[in-house]
Amino acid sequence: MIHTPSPQLFERTIRILVVGCGGNGSAIVSGLPYLHQALLAFGHPGGLAVTLIDPDTVSEANCARQPFCRTEIGLPKAIVLAHRMNLFWGLNWQGMQTTIQRLKSTEIDFVIGCVDTRKARRAIHKWVSNSRVLYWLDLGNNAASGQFVLGQPHNPANRKRKLRLPTVADLYPEILEQDTKHDDQPSCSAIEALTRQEPFINQNLAYQALGMLTQFLRRGSLSYQGGFCNLATGQLVPIPIAPAFLTNRSRRPN
Repeated sequence: MIHTPSPQLFERTIRILVVGCGGNGSAIVSGLPYLHQALLAFGHPGGLAVTLIDPDTVSEANCARQPFCRTEIGLPKAIVLAHRMNLFWGLNWQGMQTTIQRLKSTEIDFVIGCVDTRKARRAIHKWVSNSRVLYWLDLGNNAASGQFVLGQPHNPANRKRKLRLPTVADLYPEILEQDTKHDDQPSCSAIEALTRQEPFINQNLAYQALGMLTQFLRRGSLSYQGGFCNLATGQLVPIPIAPAFLTNRSRRPN
């Protein structure tokens, strides 16, 4: 099966919201300027306009595995990354120290979720379901493996579509389930401490997701909607677009 994007994505600037600026989020942000430049070089009218949000500040622990330095400790992650991208690439992207629940603007085409708790994913799911977001790209990982899933939320922008790409919540509803013990713990396939994460898992996962997004926006079609990658085994297993999930009659998350 092949999925094609909405024509409006090729007629104006594409608006992207990155939720979470930790390991996966910072890796995604570092790659988005390359996609922006590529789109412009091939004639896209506006490229990307990116907003980064994260309520956290840089901690000393972040400096060991994420692209932050000690002089940035205590500063808002999203603002630091946005300033860095703008300064290097000559962009005008925005960083905000906030959560998606407090975000007022809904003029977004893609939400890229880089969070690692069920609570945070539920917040994204609720927000995209009550907005006019076209796509939700979710990333998550454990020590040496992870997944990325692109889907179309069941919201006013997508409800009239005969064929809707299922989101991570449609395909794997357990990822949103409330669990008193683990609700604020990473909601990937296993819970791992930051010190046990393999080097480059975040970059590997982010660039696989960005590669898929590039094919989607450059070629105008997609034959898969995500994948599972494992650095320990060297495997990448794509998630195909299954006909059973392409209709609006597919199971809707609670």
